[in-house]
Amino acid sequence: MRTEKIFAGKTLAILSGGGDTPAINSSIESVRNRASMLGFKVYGILRGWKGLLGDGDVVDLTNIPYNGLYGGTALLSSRTNPFPSKKNTEDRSQQILRNIERYKIDVLVTIGGDDTNGAARQMYEKYGIPVIGFPKTIDNDLRTHTIHRYQGTDNEVVLCPGFASGAWAIKKMTSKLHTTNESHQRIMVLEVMGRDAGWLTGSAIFGGAQVALVPEVEMTRERKEFFFEFVKEKYMRSPKHSLIIAVSEGVRWWDDEKQELGMVYASSDLDEYGHPRFGGVSGVIASEISKHIGIEARGQISGYIPRSGKCYEYDRRLTSTLADKVTDLLLRGDYGKMPVMKEIVPYNELEEYHTTSIDMGNVGNFPLPEDYYNANEFYFTDKYIDFLTNIIGEPYRMEFDNKFPVVIPQ
Repeated sequence: MRTEKIFAGKTLAILSGGGDTPAINSSIESVRNRASMLGFKVYGILRGWKGLLGDGDVVDLTNIPYNGLYGGTALLSSRTNPFPSKKNTEDRSQQILRNIERYKIDVLVTIGGDDTNGAARQMYEKYGIPVIGFPKTIDNDLRTHTIHRYQGTDNEVVLCPGFASGAWAIKKMTSKLHTTNESHQRIMVLEVMGRDAGWLTGSAIFGGAQVALVPEVEMTRERKEFFFEFVKEKYMRSPKHSLIIAVSEGVRWWDDEKQELGMVYASSDLDEYGHPRFGGVSGVIASEISKHIGIEARGQISGYIPRSGKCYEYDRRLTSTLADKVTDLLLRGDYGKMPVMKEIVPYNELEEYHTTSIDMGNVGNFPLPEDYYNANEFYFTDKYIDFLTNIIGEPYRMEFDNKFPVVIPQ
């Protein structure tokens, strides 16, 4: 009878990079547990790729209690790019190789989006480092080649750990905003994370947002004029004269002064992958709504709320399911791959048999499909609603149902 574990004497290291989500610790815990079961010693690399620069910054996770319900990443994060970029032209990949050898790392699991896992892919293709990418993004725009079956058709969509928790938070936040908005009969413009895709913004309609703008549809000068008229009519038809408009932070908005389409940046500084920091488009849109249609409008930035808090139960099971696929990849020595869900399924069907793996060279970004958003109605379609219902349940909106009789003076 065989008693030794398959990978006894081997070391697997995990790192997390880029923006945090509530599901990263759950991903780390799930991968750590399965790697330990196979006999690996498991290390954690701190601050993403930065933890493999210089002398390295590595901790031992092998027999340490790990709270996967706690959001964010206990391994910390950074937007460090080991390869040359506009911000840092130095190629630091040799430092990575040196530390992988120094710490005797046999397999590297990188939890991240297109940037972090793109660097991992280069390490695999250029130097043959055994890597497995693990998907992570709050924006849900990392291409996973996942299929959403709707009314007899197969549609390519995306499903990444972190999205479900973020979508649940936006749904809840939007629902809460109605009480203050209705009290003042305002238009509220709620800004949601999403640099290039509107997947997360759609979750606001599950909390009762009546209008939405996404990066996939540019708000040209002509569309802006149409939008203002649409918003005015929508507001006037609202029984409570209250309207919530959800907008992606990366919406391309026509600037009347500059006479050009552009995005609103909180900072023009670029990270090592060439990305600026977004923030503030909700205030711009609210101000222009007030100016053009004469109705009080306010901007509200959801900011880091969808990134924060504990891991939502759908994400918890999703990370566990994808970690089961990591076990399969380790057993077969199938590196340079990323585990993904083959199809969109409800919570109770999140099982390993619904997973597959894709080559990390086929990841990239994937925007919201055209038929998941109605550009003329500034709203998400039934197809999108079915997609998200599988993940966070039915749309919900708090309602104050009482109607008061009007008093007529005698």
